[in-house]
Amino acid sequence: MLTHPTLDKLRALKFTGMAVALAEQMQMPDIEELAFEERLGLLVDRELTERENRRLTSRLRRARLKHQAALEDIDYRHPRSLDKSLIHALATCRWVTEHLNILITGPTGVGKTWIACALAQKACREGHTVQYLRLPRLLQDMAIAKGDGRYSKLLATLAKTEVLILDDWGLAKLTAEHRRDLLEILEDRHGTRSTLATSQFPIEKWHDVIGDPTLADAILDRLIHNAYRLELRGESMRKHIPKHPDDATPSPSSPVTA
Repeated sequence: MLTHPTLDKLRALKFTGMAVALAEQMQMPDIEELAFEERLGLLVDRELTERENRRLTSRLRRARLKHQAALEDIDYRHPRSLDKSLIHALATCRWVTEHLNILITGPTGVGKTWIACALAQKACREGHTVQYLRLPRLLQDMAIAKGDGRYSKLLATLAKTEVLILDDWGLAKLTAEHRRDLLEILEDRHGTRSTLATSQFPIEKWHDVIGDPTLADAILDRLIHNAYRLELRGESMRKHIPKHPDDATPSPSSPVTA
């Protein structure tokens, strides 16, 4: 059999993993010792791995995570009241499949956003869609979307995203329009998708941060009551080292290991 035409056909069919694996097999002097079924199995395994790696890379690119973070690189040495057992439980991503939320609170510099991105990166590795957004910027974009006709499409996009990160919750003062937009977002996701919010404010102050008592009740009802809580404490990690100790993650294009 002519091998080069076969390689060309595999590439034409976009079976790039199989093409690479076949080219490697052609260079192995003892490959003929394997049965046809074994060699074919190796080719198929390589193709599946290549495709999943491409899908993971695509999910991470669309997620636009602020940090290239991974749960395996979390630093538990710094005293910040980080519950290791809870992190291990969240690493299973059952919170995503069960449509539960995560709320991460704590002072500036304790790693709230980094941990949020690490949890989101694990969700991407498990095949879930993710999007990272700073809440103040999102609310500004929604106001612009109303003016140019993209509002409904933006809401639909947010609604279908399996994990939505709302970073810097409560950092900017909410207007009446912001509160209504936020309620629309959370109403679409309640019980069907997972939301991960980070904030410098403790959860018991979120009602006051939102402002309007009626809308605050509605918003928090859809966010808090089915949520895991990570309440971090301690000094800023930036005071002690120039770079976040957790921030030593592999490239988003790294091979899938989970």
